[in-house]
Amino acid sequence: MSINAVKIADLIGSNPYVGRGIIAGTDPTGKYAVTAYFIMGRSVNSRNRVFAVRDDGAVITKAFDESKVTDPSLIIYAAMREHGGRLITTNGDQTDTVYDGLTAGISFEESLDSRCFEPDAPNYTPRISALQCFENGYSYKMSVLKCPDGSGINCDRCTYAPAPAPGIGHFIHTYEGDGNPLPSFRGEPERIAVSGSAEEFAQEIWNALNADNRISLVVRFTDIAGGDSEQIIINKNVRSTD
Repeated sequence: MSINAVKIADLIGSNPYVGRGIIAGTDPTGKYAVTAYFIMGRSVNSRNRVFAVRDDGAVITKAFDESKVTDPSLIIYAAMREHGGRLITTNGDQTDTVYDGLTAGISFEESLDSRCFEPDAPNYTPRISALQCFENGYSYKMSVLKCPDGSGINCDRCTYAPAPAPGIGHFIHTYEGDGNPLPSFRGEPERIAVSGSAEEFAQEIWNALNADNRISLVVRFTDIAGGDSEQIIINKNVRSTD
């Protein structure tokens, strides 16, 4: 295992509620860019979701049972969108904010300057985002917008640009664990070990997440040189085919 990198199970296996999480990095061969995004939920509204693929290729959240939706504002959004040679992954509708900003020639950071944490007092859930670029080599940035003091006013804007390395991923998530209010993510992106194929890595993440609270996961391996990708989606809510 790479120095200072831990397995995802060792990092979150005993944590019942890390909320929503993003991983960006590189597979052990250095050939593939790795992207992962998962959602967890405690309420009926949050748990009533699945990941689906929109006609334009975007990965979106959607209601599993439309009749149970009480407030779609913070739970229904495009989680992953491509923009030319870039891939945007976020935990909310700031995916579209970044997409529109890139279209207008505005940077990742400048696009997110117009946003802050989610308005879900008293939690003030952080907005977490990643931008992976495949032009002129491979690079990625990660952002956390969070309320540092529970005031609902002040917003820390933290942007990171980790150096890509084979077999290394960087992990940001919304919560440190369960609680009331939920404690926000602290510190810098956590360095994790990436191993195996897209399917194997997806299963490793899924199995590490708390079985009661995990809802959906998407993992994408993108060929850095050629652009082809393999995508795995796992949904806890699955309709019967009987």
